[in-house]
Parts: sequence; structure tokens; C-alpha cells
Amino acid sequence: MENYRVIDKDTYYRKGVFRHFSEDCKCSTSMTARVDVTELAAWSKKTGTKFYINFLYLLAKVLNSRDDYRMGYLWQTGELICYDRIHPTQYVFHEDTETCTPVYTTYTEDYPLFYRNAIEDVDRAKQTREYGLDMAGHPNWFDASFISWLSYDSLNIELPDGHLFFAPIVNWGKYREENGRLMMPVSVRLNHAIADGYLVAKVFLLLEKEISSFCTR
Repeated sequence: MENYRVIDKDTYYRKGVFRHFSEDCKCSTSMTARVDVTELAAWSKKTGTKFYINFLYLLAKVLNSRDDYRMGYLWQTGELICYDRIHPTQYVFHEDTETCTPVYTTYTEDYPLFYRNAIEDVDRAKQTREYGLDMAGHPNWFDASFISWLSYDSLNIELPDGHLFFAPIVNWGKYREENGRLMMPVSVRLNHAIADGYLVAKVFLLLEKEISSFCTR
């Protein structure tokens, strides 16, 4: 488990918004948009690397770039916290059983190390058919799920009303060609207590920036 710091709710820059959406109107906010992955797909092909893992790395990098995406809530003490780092929970789909196995991959900004570890984590998960979800043991891990069968237009993730779950939930589907570019649907869900439309939209803007920087390295 990563270290974290406790946020002072009286000086938190979203103090009023946090109180409203954690007490009066407990809800989430989500958004689906198409991200241009033309360069990332070309770079992955040129380097012989897996597009999926490359995108996962960039997504984890983006979500670690702002405190807003690393928030947590300790229901036992009522404390609002910010983790030093969060990591992606990816998934392996088993064709024979049509079930998934969660894969816990530790995020590091060291791309070669992350890539190698992610590949090894996936390979190990392919050897089991256990669901093996362990949220209690992985409190600072966010959900990152690839919906490989469809290039969808909208997706909603619903959690129980009043559930102060602050970790990001991100899904993405197949990319498809649109006007000569490869566009991929990405859905981002965040709890409204710690994020609004700007912060959700910012994930997409940061992804575009990181993709561009990554592919010119």
C-alpha cells in the first residue's frame, strides 16, 4: 500500500463542492469521448510493442499527474486522503470461460520497467481462471478496463447511491478510422465530491498531450 496524506477539509480547495456532493447530493460524474490514437497505434506497430500496454501506461501517468485523481476516503475515520501514487487494475479475458481475471500492475514512470511488468502480470493471470479481486488489499488502485469487442459511443458505470468511492474508473473500446484518423472511445468516471466536468475533461486533454509527447520520444 502506498503512503498517503490526510487532506484538511477546512482548507481543501474544493471544500464547498466536496461537502455538497458527499452529504447533500452523493453522485458521480462520467464522460465518454473519442481520443485520437493514430500516432500511438503507429508507434506501437513500429516498435513492436503492444498498443494496449502503451495506452495503459499513459493513462496511469495522467492519473498520477494531479492530486485530484489520487484521492481516497477512509470511511472508518471519515478522512479525505490523497495517495502518493495510484496503480492500474487491468483485466485478462478468458475466451473459454468468458470471465475476467483482475491484474494488479504497479505503476512506475519508468516506461520499459512498467511495460515489462505489465506483460508479465498478464501472462501470469492467463494461467488462472480465478476472479481474485482484492480491493481491500489494493486501496490505491484504479479500474482500467479494455472493452475490446466494440467501438462504443457511450458507457455508464453506476455505483450505489452514497458510496464515496473516489478511485477513477476508466474504460476504453476498439479504435476505428474516422476521416483518416484512428479514434478510440474512452470513458472516465469520477466521484462528483472530488471532481467536476472540468477535471473529467482534463483527463482527455492530458491523454492527448501525453500521447503526442510519448510518440515523439
